[in-house]
Amino acid sequence: MATEKNLKTHNGIYYFRQGWNLIRLPGIRRFVILPLLINILLMGGAFIWLFDRLGHWIPALMSHIPDWLQWLSYLLWPLTVISIVLVFSYLFSTIANWIAAPFCGLLAEQLEARLTGTPLPDSGWAGLVKDIPRIMKREWQKLAYYLPRALGLLLLYFIPGFGQTVAPVLWFLFSAWMLSIQYCDYPFDNHKVSFQQMRSALRLHKTDNMQFGALVSLFTMVPLLNLAIMPVAVCGATAMWVDRYRDRLGVVSGSR
Repeated sequence: MATEKNLKTHNGIYYFRQGWNLIRLPGIRRFVILPLLINILLMGGAFIWLFDRLGHWIPALMSHIPDWLQWLSYLLWPLTVISIVLVFSYLFSTIANWIAAPFCGLLAEQLEARLTGTPLPDSGWAGLVKDIPRIMKREWQKLAYYLPRALGLLLLYFIPGFGQTVAPVLWFLFSAWMLSIQYCDYPFDNHKVSFQQMRSALRLHKTDNMQFGALVSLFTMVPLLNLAIMPVAVCGATAMWVDRYRDRLGVVSGSR
């Protein structure tokens, strides 16, 4: 576990790098396989389809730009592409996380036990099956938090000029925050920390969590690397939980 000095220096970038290291730990690799396969199938198929459709969507969206802003087309075109990729990256990663949520929770549990030397009660596959209803309820809570905010941002795209310029930046920041919530939630939920309490804890280190979420978001858009990002993000978020939140929330042995 990190010292207090380390807590000040370990930022979101550090924990993202740690995720890449931790997925290769002996004894952890087998818990990485299922989230990895689910992500490969969904994200791989989604991006093949998306890149096929971009050639039709981009001209249609650019046609909504008023004539007096046509001189900005060279700038708005790449922003529009980035916006579409961001939206679909988060959409398909959300679907993948719904399907893989029980296995991501199990990965977080096993990694935490490895990092702390303290396994959770009811750990393993039997505990996973028992906890599926609670895990799915938690996914609904995240979806209910996400949808109204995402809808508001999407409506910005219909404001000519302003929407195409500002909305991509706001969407990237929102995606970074939501991906931080998404992946940090697995170790928090393993200890039955409420969704509201988790968000409050994450806000205490919002800059670092935004760094972590921003890197996850960026790598989600990179072909091939995005196929491995789910277990990497789970492992990085679990390391952050162990260092920063586990003791502060009064968790000793934990509970599922």
